[in-house]
Amino acid sequence: MTEAKPMNVLFLCTHNSARSILAEALLNHMGRGKFKAYSAGSSPRDSQTPNPMALITLEKAGISTAGLSSKSWDVFATPNSPHMDLVITVCDNAAGEVCPYWPGQPATAHWGYTDPSEGSGSDAEKLEAFTQTLYQIKRRLEIFTSLPLASLNKMTLENTARELAKK
Repeated sequence: MTEAKPMNVLFLCTHNSARSILAEALLNHMGRGKFKAYSAGSSPRDSQTPNPMALITLEKAGISTAGLSSKSWDVFATPNSPHMDLVITVCDNAAGEVCPYWPGQPATAHWGYTDPSEGSGSDAEKLEAFTQTLYQIKRRLEIFTSLPLASLNKMTLENTARELAKK
C-alpha cells in the first residue's frame, strides 16, 4: 500500500511576516505528513523576515520555526514550484489583489485574520495578539486536518475551506 502524497497548501498575506507564517508553521506541525504548508506574500518588503513576535509565539507553542522565511508569492507561480492543491489568503489585502496564475489551478479560499503586528501596547499585549491569532488559525486547521484526504476533490476542498472561513 502506497502512502498518499501530502496535500500542498499555500498561505498568502501581504508581507508574509505574521499570519501566513503562523499558518504555515502550524499546518506543518498539525498536518502529520498529510499536508505540506508553504507561505508567501504579495509584496514582502525588501529584506523582509518573519516578525520576531510570530517566531516567539510559535516557539512558546512548541512549534518548529526552522525554515520559515518571508518570500514573494512569485516563487510559487513558476512551472518548477511545488504544485499547490489549495491557496488560502489570510489577510484582506492579499484577498483583494490579483493573484498570479497558479500552476494546476488550485482550489482557493479566504480566511481573514486581524494583523497582530499592527497592534500597539506593551510587548506582552503584542505577544497576546499573536497568540490569539495562532489559536484562531488553529481552530480552523483542526477541522481541516481531520477531513479524509481521499474525499477532497477540488470542488469539495474549495467549498470546505470556504465554509471554514465562517467558523
